[in-house]
Amino acid sequence: MEWWLILSIIFGSLIVLLAVGVPVAFAFLIINIAGAAILQGGAGGFQQLIHSIYGSVTSFSLLPIPLFVLMGEILWQTSIAARALSALDKLLGRVPGRLSLLTVTSGTIFAALSGSTIANTAMLGSLLLPELNKRGYAKDLSMGAIMASGALAMLIPPSALAVIFAVIAKVSIGKVLIALIAPGLLLAVLYAIYIIARATLDPKSAPGYEVQTATFGEKMMGLLLHVAPLSFIVFMVIGIMFLGVATPTEAAAFGCLGSIMLAAAYRDLTWKRFRDSIEGTLRISAMMLAIMACAIGFSQLLAFSGSSRGLLEYVMSFDASPIVLFILMQLVLLVLGCFMEQIAIMLITLPIFMPIIKSAGIDPIWFAVVCLINLEVALLTPPFGLLLFVMKGAAPEVKMHEIYKAAAPYILIDVVVIGLLIAFPGIATVFAGLVR
Repeated sequence: MEWWLILSIIFGSLIVLLAVGVPVAFAFLIINIAGAAILQGGAGGFQQLIHSIYGSVTSFSLLPIPLFVLMGEILWQTSIAARALSALDKLLGRVPGRLSLLTVTSGTIFAALSGSTIANTAMLGSLLLPELNKRGYAKDLSMGAIMASGALAMLIPPSALAVIFAVIAKVSIGKVLIALIAPGLLLAVLYAIYIIARATLDPKSAPGYEVQTATFGEKMMGLLLHVAPLSFIVFMVIGIMFLGVATPTEAAAFGCLGSIMLAAAYRDLTWKRFRDSIEGTLRISAMMLAIMACAIGFSQLLAFSGSSRGLLEYVMSFDASPIVLFILMQLVLLVLGCFMEQIAIMLITLPIFMPIIKSAGIDPIWFAVVCLINLEVALLTPPFGLLLFVMKGAAPEVKMHEIYKAAAPYILIDVVVIGLLIAFPGIATVFAGLVR
């Protein structure tokens, strides 16, 4: 059977299963079982599939995922986040779009402390959305800012999805995590610039109001007591990884320990909150690892059937320039992001894309960073962007088309940053080359 026919059957079957509502993990499992029975020789194929599933969930390189998620859950369950928000609120004063800027600032800080976009968005929504609505902020400066800032947790390390991407793509986890720092901060700065410009040009979009005055000493004390300690956790994750002192897995464990120590120091870590943090971590991590376990054999199926090799030879026969291939791959991700969730997109595309990337001589770290920002856009793009539904849960009275409209300016900013990263690859690799 020709490689293109096998590839068409595999992807066609997968798309049909996902379209009819089969969960992602089970869709991949069904394809793998069918492939093992038909293409991999029955009993031998099943044995290989079982080995792949077991090996995927016992992989040491995936251990940072539950640890990063646990860090965020501890912040979510305790009052650490609320204390930091209060301190930052006093610091901003009467800046135009103050509450939206507070959203972006706190979202960026919490992104460096949580590996989950869902937890980050839910936390920002519960803490800030009622106040933003009470003050009459426009939807793009309230819900839009919350969704965009929550999505930064996918980029700014620690990022659970970045770990999954690196494992699937077989590139350095540490370099991918560190490389995401510069683009993540660039996005946060551009979000802030948009908010200030919008609030300045249209004051009605962010009505001013009297704020509680605080002396310089009170502001500094708030930063010292409630914001500065968070930098301790950031250093325990990013700093020791950047210095080469610890692997990503070890850094994740140190970060978890730091979160527990900080919550205990504030006397916020009760047994109930710790138990709730563990339960939340198990729920999110089990979902991610189940998808990984059922999909890890997908790339092996493509390789065994000759589909990936056939597609690679076909693409390279066009003799297209590496940059053209790069842009085409990003366009594919943008389109898929409108209809599928991130892990499914990675598991479908990376087994195909990575051999092409390596053959074309494209820097895999650069490719990983641009892809992850592209996948971050997918969190916000209608009709199936995950954070759109998280926001709907936080504001059930708001119509979906209003949520779509609120996310639009930030999607445009993300696309601009993707263009900048393609034009200037150094932005994506400036820190990765310094990792020891």
